Amino acid sequence: MLVPQGMAYAMIAGLPVVYGLYAALVPQIVYGFFGTSRHLAVGPVAMDSLLVAAGLGGLALAGTDRYIELALLLSVMMGLTQWAMGMLRMGFLVQFLSRPVISGFTSAAAILIGLNQLPHLAGVACERSNQVHVVLGHIMEAAASTHGLTLGVGIGAIGILTGLKVWGPKVPAALTVVLGSVAVSWGMGLEAQGVQVVGHIPRGLPVAGLPSWELSDVQTLLPVALTLALVAFMEAISVAKAVEERHDYDVDANQELKALGMANVLGALFQSYPTTGGFSRTAVTEQSGGKTPVTAWVAAAVVALTLVLLTPLFHHLPNAVLAAVVLVAVVGLVDMRFPRKLWNQDKWETGVLAITFLVTLFVSLPTGIGVGVSLALALWIRQMMTPHHAVLGNVHGVHRNVARFQEAVVLPEVLVVRYDGALTFANQSHFKRTLQDWVTRKGDPLELIVIQADTISHIDASARATFRNLLQEWRAAGLEVCLAGAIGPVRDSLASDGFLDEGGVTFQLNVDDALAEFERPGSVSQRNQAMAQQHSSSGGS
Repeated sequence: MLVPQGMAYAMIAGLPVVYGLYAALVPQIVYGFFGTSRHLAVGPVAMDSLLVAAGLGGLALAGTDRYIELALLLSVMMGLTQWAMGMLRMGFLVQFLSRPVISGFTSAAAILIGLNQLPHLAGVACERSNQVHVVLGHIMEAAASTHGLTLGVGIGAIGILTGLKVWGPKVPAALTVVLGSVAVSWGMGLEAQGVQVVGHIPRGLPVAGLPSWELSDVQTLLPVALTLALVAFMEAISVAKAVEERHDYDVDANQELKALGMANVLGALFQSYPTTGGFSRTAVTEQSGGKTPVTAWVAAAVVALTLVLLTPLFHHLPNAVLAAVVLVAVVGLVDMRFPRKLWNQDKWETGVLAITFLVTLFVSLPTGIGVGVSLALALWIRQMMTPHHAVLGNVHGVHRNVARFQEAVVLPEVLVVRYDGALTFANQSHFKRTLQDWVTRKGDPLELIVIQADTISHIDASARATFRNLLQEWRAAGLEVCLAGAIGPVRDSLASDGFLDEGGVTFQLNVDDALAEFERPGSVSQRNQAMAQQHSSSGGS
């Protein structure tokens, strides 16, 4: 796969085809030593190649020495940026990639990769694109010129790959089909019959050397390098995390940044343009049983041998066979089960997955993952601003949500509530409105408000100010307030803000204790004074 893909992606980037093979050589060797993913295949990819072309298109003529120098410099700058991000432990960015975002992104990317292989499968010439409607339009326009023999070779390869996967799982299917197709193509003269083959590949390993550059070049390329560094990391970590889940090992995002950075910097010293982890090649690595970085080193060795010795062998490899290998491999990246399962669990998260999928499919890969992360963050903020809350009643000695347990017993003079989330500036207004609404509904019989506070992990300054206003309002109305089960940090926070000195709120271990204390006349104020003395002497627990 690396031989034709490297050549094709180099052409997308505006570079001579041999630079795609150089990009498939050193970077994956370096990553194998420093990366934490056992399956990630590092090398040239379509998205980064497009970004290289877009960033350099206005600076130099494609294919010229100046253009090549800028592409190599861009790889160095991108690698240094990624390495610096890893050293600064900015791998936390991956935490913003939720499971729905990863699922939608990888499924859409797999579909785009598969569709872009169809022209090779049919033996027609089509422009590549990362937008599904553009790809489909090109395929429909070229469908009339489908080459029958090429299509037959491709379909036959898919059949053999699928059959070996089912009936001969221990057989290296991809290797078997590739070598077999080379023999058939050479023996039957398929190239002469119109079947497109890999063709001639320039010989020789890349020569080590630093790309020439000037300070003005660095300043000009910096925005492109930053974009490439982020997009490439997101691409690599997305596919690495997707594969990680199926093989029970952990990918370290910070180390991945450093490994990708070193792969790009050292790769540029050996004529490599920007690289990252590729979806299709990673899928092939997984499908063919690769479990360690040795897979990448073997692939690099094959590329090196191809450059030096094996050009005649791969010359006769039909492109349709390579397309078949990619198509069979990426089918496993299209996740159909998780979206159906998620629909039954959370409609909002399903929406995030669907929008990520559609934007990635119809707009672009970086836009899709950017929109997905933004929506996931927006959903999290929404949930933080309006956490779950409930009025509680007694159900056989246990306090439960009255909305779920209709048999719950509720005392008219007591309001027991639970607010499931930290109280912060983001939800202080929601907390105030919710409590005021519940108190209003209770009406005149209400005497005691019990807040089951063991689900409140933190109260910030804004929320404490709001809580103080509520206490003053309730105290003026003759209501007593108790926090049941408040954890130590919450009690300490309130104590340091003077709540215990002001009075109006007491603390109990649980709701039952709060209700029992309420039934003893005169004990509320005594309890408040005792708790204030405890905090002033010991600082709480």
